[in-house]
Amino acid sequence: MPQFTSDGLNLAYQSFGDGLPVLCIHGFASSGKVNWIDTGWVETLTAAGYRAIILDNRGHGDSDKPYDPERYYPQQMADDALALLDHLGIERVAILGYSMGARISAFLAYEHPERVACAIFGGMGMNLINGLSDGNDIIAGLRAPALAGLTHPTARQFRIFAEHTGADREALAACMETSRQPMARADVRRIDVPVLVAVGEADDMAGSPEPLAELLPQGEAFTIPKRDHMRATGDKAFKAAALAFLGKTFA
Repeated sequence: MPQFTSDGLNLAYQSFGDGLPVLCIHGFASSGKVNWIDTGWVETLTAAGYRAIILDNRGHGDSDKPYDPERYYPQQMADDALALLDHLGIERVAILGYSMGARISAFLAYEHPERVACAIFGGMGMNLINGLSDGNDIIAGLRAPALAGLTHPTARQFRIFAEHTGADREALAACMETSRQPMARADVRRIDVPVLVAVGEADDMAGSPEPLAELLPQGEAFTIPKRDHMRATGDKAFKAAALAFLGKTFA
């Protein structure tokens, strides 16, 4: 994978197709490949005429993986995304973020609205503001000697996912300490770009999408039918809603 440098770290990315650029920012413990290629998002976006750009966030995929929690605040990872746009010479993009990637997208849209045409916050509702209540359990699960004995359901879920993808669990534990930083409600109200908030109907990690959409000056909510946090990522209804949203907000 090609790489660029941001904040002293070497970060990996890939670009597919032509047309208007959509920057895809993956979720915690995932990667650009797992979140966007394996789920069919890259194929969906390029078939619709967009350029799909995927990034491996710091601590993930083929990017550098520091073990210092101070390197994983969402503002820093938003700066990584901005550095990638600069590296590619792209002035303005649509952002598609999922879970942690949606939090990163929110900070990018808040701090650099001139670079963001519109944004899709997948798997992230009011917990953008409220924070993640079981983050410490996830950290403990990642650092546990083995999966056996882990009883917390979310901790087990992420431990299994991390093992399945071959992730660096110590880097993920460091990332979880600071990447879950909530966004201030007043800052959410200042994200003045069109935003689609898309959350699975059975997602108990993201928080409700409707109240977040109501806080956003140009927000709208979409409930992904019959999906939980993990299974909503590549959902067909989510993709259709995203393409419809891009079609009316990004031209």
